[in-house]
Amino acid sequence: MSGTTLTDWLRARGDEALAAVLRARPDLATPRPANTGVLAARAATRASVARVAEGLDTFTLAVLDALLAAGADREPVPLTVVDIDVSAQRVRAAVRQLRDLAVAWGEDDAISLVPAAREAGGLFPTGLGRPSPALDDVDVAEAVAALPVDEQDVLTRLASNGPIGNTRDAAVVVALGQAKTPIQRLLARGLLTRVDATTVELPRQVGLVVRPESAIVVDEPKPKTKAHKAVDSTAAGAALEFLRFTRTLLQAWSEEPAPVLKVGGLGIRDLRKLTKVLDISERDGVLLVEVAVAASLVVDNEAATNPEYVPTHHSDTWVTASPANQWATLAAAWLDLPRLPGIGGMRDAKERLLAPLSEDLRRPVAPLERTRVLRALADLKPGTGIVDVDELAALLAWRAPRRGGRLRDEIVRWTLQEATALGIVAHGALTGPGRTLLEEGTAAAAKRMAEVMPEPIDHVLVQADLTVVAPGPLEPHLAMRINEVADVESAGSATVYRVSETSLRRALDGGQSASDLHELFRTSSRTPVPQSLTYMIDDVARRHGRLRGGATASFLRCDDPALIAEVAASPVAAALRLRKIAPTVLVSPVALVEILDELRAAGFTPAAEDSEGQVVDLRPTGRRVQAPVRAVRRVATKAPDDDQLIDIVVSMRAGDRAADSKRSRPVTPAANTADTLALLQGAARAQQTVWVGMVDANGVASERLLRPQRIGGGVLEGTDPDTEGITRIPLHRITRAAVVESS
Repeated sequence: MSGTTLTDWLRARGDEALAAVLRARPDLATPRPANTGVLAARAATRASVARVAEGLDTFTLAVLDALLAAGADREPVPLTVVDIDVSAQRVRAAVRQLRDLAVAWGEDDAISLVPAAREAGGLFPTGLGRPSPALDDVDVAEAVAALPVDEQDVLTRLASNGPIGNTRDAAVVVALGQAKTPIQRLLARGLLTRVDATTVELPRQVGLVVRPESAIVVDEPKPKTKAHKAVDSTAAGAALEFLRFTRTLLQAWSEEPAPVLKVGGLGIRDLRKLTKVLDISERDGVLLVEVAVAASLVVDNEAATNPEYVPTHHSDTWVTASPANQWATLAAAWLDLPRLPGIGGMRDAKERLLAPLSEDLRRPVAPLERTRVLRALADLKPGTGIVDVDELAALLAWRAPRRGGRLRDEIVRWTLQEATALGIVAHGALTGPGRTLLEEGTAAAAKRMAEVMPEPIDHVLVQADLTVVAPGPLEPHLAMRINEVADVESAGSATVYRVSETSLRRALDGGQSASDLHELFRTSSRTPVPQSLTYMIDDVARRHGRLRGGATASFLRCDDPALIAEVAASPVAAALRLRKIAPTVLVSPVALVEILDELRAAGFTPAAEDSEGQVVDLRPTGRRVQAPVRAVRRVATKAPDDDQLIDIVVSMRAGDRAADSKRSRPVTPAANTADTLALLQGAARAQQTVWVGMVDANGVASERLLRPQRIGGGVLEGTDPDTEGITRIPLHRITRAAVVESS
């Protein structure tokens, strides 16, 4: 059979075919290969072949497996060695794909594989182990047929569940006459291979005989699907809920930042504290904090002592953005998150807890796996979702059985759960905004989400029981005002707030007056404002601020001497070290904030004032730190565009021609630059072709054939003798040069 090498095969291919190889395997193009020989060497490396194998589906891998079983990595084999119960056309298509990827080469009667194909992925997805040299000359089918039932059962289980088995019977290998168990007898017969004292392996030759025909799934699974009408509206509701959770997280950690564990990450106790406030599961809590940190809304302040997770200045900007833009920021951060929130809270093999936000959750391939799941959903018609997530996992496992590792199927489930919580997926279907995010980016996705989110409303419904109902998402300014004067009682598509004396005092402490509160409810409520609310506002406002405090460190004043006397006589006065300096004034060295808090706890209703007697809000505004500088989207390794690919192919062809040219004695510029310049100048005058060796900016060596035209300004300018294209080479990058001898 033909002994054509991969280099010869690539050289014989057209330019478009070489460009297709580089397009499918972008790792081969960096750094730029000097010629097809370099390209062939890179294409045959184990790491590169393993990367290719991760993208092959189960059927193509089965074809590759059959070629390897026939020894195509050692010598060319005919296509007929692939014995799979499918049409010859499908087998040819799979081999064509392997050729297009430069893993296989040669015609159908002499197919060769790169040697690294055998090592790249270990065991093959068809469940076959390594071949046993001891069985090369054995009629395995006859030997298996003669086995007793118990030994055949062992082989069948290994063939069905994988070629590796764990057993105590492999501790020692005994002769057949001394063997007592089926495993020991199979080891003695050579139909099993001993790996170590507790592990056996089913040889490839035995697996091919024993395994059931159904072991190779040649056709792509078809998950059940169902059409839905309310995909986008359901997703919008989920997105608004996730935004509410995020705002609550920022508020909670602004007032009381969560400590960072000594080993990094968020403690389970702090996670549970947060999830209790939000009334969500711990899994949803892990997702929430991971996305908040990924979106630079929260960051580890990296303090020398007691580091904490603190909201950033960027979070203040995010809170004021429109809901659609808020969602797009979080969705993009999740899509690009190089971590697996799904394993947060689990334990590793050493029973060590995997803390949220710790380095234990980092998985650089997570964004690629996440995108792969969403693209599988994008293949369905808009509004159509999968019925069973396990069927989606089976589909993706068939398409790329080498990807994902042991968590492959779990990643599919986690991705679907997380995407649903974020409003990227609903009812098992990719939403319109999710599809736009995947295909067009963050800005377009925000616009699409704005179209499906309910329009912000400018009114509320005040009820007689002092609840305020927002029948939809409120306009940002109105939402801020309502949150100041009322507390959220229940959230959902309609948010219910409750007005209480405490919430009214909070608004008054913030500088609002009774008339401001009356005006807020009068103008924003579509229902009549109940008298009970009006009376409560007036009553709280009448009592609020009668007692005023300032700093001496601090002072308290009141126009009513009896109230001052009551405060001075209260049990809390001693702890606060209050001292009367006038019938209407008390002073203290204690900070004013602490005095106000203690007096309120004792039943008084003091207010703080500034130097002009105006009520001021002394509540802490929350801690903030600077957000780290990071890219908005990840910068993925992109394949070269078509123009770059053609340029690389042209460069490789030039390198091939240069390598094949007859050369006179090369001159090394580093040793004698003057001789090199003289050689190039002489060739320019005589219109001779010159072989030039050089290195690029990355230190990669290459060769060129040039007809020098001009030398000056530190640059050699010449034309390619075959293409007549102009090439310019800095003289300091030329390592060798020689005049090409005429044939």
